Amino acid sequence: MTIERIETAARMSRIVKHNGTIYLCGQVAKDAEQDITEQTRTMLEKVDALLEQAGSDREHILSATIYIKDMQYFAEMNAVWDAWVPAGFAPARACVEAKMAREALLVEISVVAAEKA
Repeated sequence: MTIERIETAARMSRIVKHNGTIYLCGQVAKDAEQDITEQTRTMLEKVDALLEQAGSDREHILSATIYIKDMQYFAEMNAVWDAWVPAGFAPARACVEAKMAREALLVEISVVAAEKA
């Protein structure tokens, strides 16, 4: 059983593939100075790009864990999320309030997906 690591650095790999399952490292916004809507949007754009690179897409996401700095942003984050997830393909999901690695970050996501057949 081969494990493939893509864009590996000392601390982590951006993508790890094993037995048809894709694991993405945590993704954050392109610009942490933006509001929660824009941070969520650009974070999900990065997920799209990594999934494509790994041979998958939104319809193959198995689970997502969303870390949000403050639950006051929950509804705004969900508005972006709900528009992004294809109808009928909602993954298993958890959303928790968490302290972020940098003060300006409002949201982060960790994704597990299946490879496209």
